Amino acid sequence: MSSSSPASLLGVELQPGSPPVLRTDARGDATAWAAGNRDALRAAVAEHGAVLVRGLGLRDADEVANVFGQLTTGLMTEREAFAPREPRAGGAYSSTPWPANQPMCMHNELSYALEFPGLLLFACLTAPTSGGVTGVADGPTVLEALPADLVERFEREGWMLVRSFNDEIGASVAEAFGTDDRAAVEEYCRTHAIEAAWQPDGSLQTRQRRSAVVRHPVTGRRCWFNQVAFLNEWTLAEEVREYLVDVYGPDGLPFNTRFGNGDPIGEDVVALLNEVYEAHTLREPWQSGDLLVVDNIRTAHSREPYEGPREVLVGMAEPTRLPDRTTTA
Repeated sequence: MSSSSPASLLGVELQPGSPPVLRTDARGDATAWAAGNRDALRAAVAEHGAVLVRGLGLRDADEVANVFGQLTTGLMTEREAFAPREPRAGGAYSSTPWPANQPMCMHNELSYALEFPGLLLFACLTAPTSGGVTGVADGPTVLEALPADLVERFEREGWMLVRSFNDEIGASVAEAFGTDDRAAVEEYCRTHAIEAAWQPDGSLQTRQRRSAVVRHPVTGRRCWFNQVAFLNEWTLAEEVREYLVDVYGPDGLPFNTRFGNGDPIGEDVVALLNEVYEAHTLREPWQSGDLLVVDNIRTAHSREPYEGPREVLVGMAEPTRLPDRTTTA
């Protein structure tokens, strides 16, 4: 007798340039579909890195919460966010607030944290008029496409995130750490390998060094896993970067990335990283009701500029810690 894998039972469509797409007709019964197809869908995500489910007809935050609940063992509370999200039903969140005309470049969610989501779920309630695609890129493929000497340096040194908290841009201390009590913030930083320094004006600056390349805990494959490009100053639009440098100074930007030894990462390196990501990006325009499930360790994601209203809810699941994220893989 022959047997089929759970993933093969779903009939995922594979098209060049697009993420794997699973088509179904479960409008009005999305929660039951998720319960009945959880194992097969999760197996497909494990096989492909990401799967877009089309035909669920997701209508509101409560239905999304029910579907997320069926597909996971529970959602994570976000910590160390770089921008505040709005909490939604069932532990889901709004998308990260970001100007509609600015792209959110490829990144692995919370890859600067010691504990991060292994699984991401995106539910589109309102598709924009144009743009707004959540693109995906395969981490092992991106890693293989990068210059060997650059990869070697990042593997040797890791990468560093420097954050300067303020009350105007990005998440506040309370929004990032769940409290504004200094002692509690310092204890969190101490136990999460974050260097914290209170500035003379009372603001907080943090530094954290993490691996840029990790081994997937299930497959063992080496993955490019970080937010080196996305949170770097050179990814910002020129006018935005110039404004922030003028207001906060080059060492006081709300967030910036460096090589693990503290050296600045040049504009040319950031451009190269974004070019490689772009060359390996898979994209499919959102339709209202869609669900995208992503292996956050293997697969980076982005958000492209858009026009018109756009509402995409996010769930973070499978809290994951990898061995010694503060050094190289």
